[in-house]
Amino acid sequence: MNTPEPPAFDALLPHAMAEKAEQAGVAKAALPFVPLFLLAVLAGAFIALGAVFYTVVTTGAAEGTWFGLARLLGGLAFCLGLILVVVAGAELFTGNNLIVMAWAGGRVSTAALLRNWGIAYVGNFVGAVATAGLVVIADHQGMGGGAVGRNAVAIATAKCQLGFVQAVALGALCNALVCLAVWLCLSARTTTDKILAILFPITAFVAAGFEHSVANMYFVPAGIFMAADAGAAGQGPTWASFFLDNLLPVTLGNIVGGSLLVGAVYWLVYLRRRS
Repeated sequence: MNTPEPPAFDALLPHAMAEKAEQAGVAKAALPFVPLFLLAVLAGAFIALGAVFYTVVTTGAAEGTWFGLARLLGGLAFCLGLILVVVAGAELFTGNNLIVMAWAGGRVSTAALLRNWGIAYVGNFVGAVATAGLVVIADHQGMGGGAVGRNAVAIATAKCQLGFVQAVALGALCNALVCLAVWLCLSARTTTDKILAILFPITAFVAAGFEHSVANMYFVPAGIFMAADAGAAGQGPTWASFFLDNLLPVTLGNIVGGSLLVGAVYWLVYLRRRS
């Protein structure tokens, strides 16, 4: 009788990570509509919960001596979102940009790639906005004598005041770090490995002020809802400015950062010759 081999706990090396990413991309592209959409809704809600945590932690932060520390703590709090996505299982548009590794090798068609991205994007939007609405119904904005609500409106307003090119660049930088976090998780053997792999890249992008399209699907609608709830409608961002001045350029930047700066580069390094 053969004795089973003990489980391996050593982290996967990059070439094995690339093969694993390609296989994951094939599986993700083949998901039927209903499970893909529902998992995308969950991902939007998970990222929104990280954004809720961030908003509370950064409320009252002074733009002075403690500014950097507040950003660091906010970034650590926001990690909740991607930890839930990766460990609990969900379909996040920005992370799914790594499907290009399977697409570049011809294992996923262009139609299947765009189908996955489209369904995931819409599902993420539904989950994030629904969470924003539920948070407002719960009167979350009233915490701290209304300070949390004021912070949420300020965050949303600032995001809609970015220049178009600036927002694209911030989106590219953001999703490079998000996809690097997902990439590092591919090397993990345990849940603890995955959580540790997520912490530093995600904390870095949040602390640095980079822009994540799915997070903004919570941040800006929450600011719009909370401004209206406080009777200050018109003083915060509008839906038009959200879609045109933030979501569009940030999404384009996210695609560049995740698909080109991470996915395409690692495909060229580890999978191109085999293909």
